[in-house]
Amino acid sequence: MGNIYDYYAATDDTQALALFEGDALDDPFGTIGLKGADPFMLLGTVEAHLTGVAAEQVEADPRFCALLNDAEEEGPWLVSLTDSLRDALAAAAPEHLLGAATAWTRTEDGGGADPALMADFLQRLGELARDAAPGRRVYCGMSL
Repeated sequence: MGNIYDYYAATDDTQALALFEGDALDDPFGTIGLKGADPFMLLGTVEAHLTGVAAEQVEADPRFCALLNDAEEEGPWLVSLTDSLRDALAAAAPEHLLGAATAWTRTEDGGGADPALMADFLQRLGELARDAAPGRRVYCGMSL
C-alpha cells in the first residue's frame, strides 16, 4: 500500500479543512487523486520549472505544502499549495507541463518515473487550477 494524495480546490483554508475533515471531497470544485504524487517531492521542482523561480524560493513560500490540520504522526494531513503554482499550472501549455515533468524525473525524487505519466497528472492538476483561479486555492489531502 502506498500513500494517497487527493488534490482539490476550495475557497479558503477554512473551507478546505471542512471538506477534508468531513471526508467530503466530492466538493463542487472538483477533486483529482493520484497515488504516489507527493506534493513535497514533486511540486517544488514543477513550480520552479514553470515559473523560473529557484526551488529554494518556491519552498520558502509560506503556502508551499503548509500543514493546515492538527494531524497525528500517521496522518491524515492537509497541506496548501502556492497560488503561484496554481497560476502557473492554469496557464501552462501541455509542452511546458511535459518539460516540468521531465525536469522532475531528472531529480533524485523523480528518478525512473515516466515523464508522460507525470505530465498527464500535471495536465489534470492544471485543469483543476484553471477551475480554481481566480478566487479559490488548491490543496492536497494525504493519507496512508
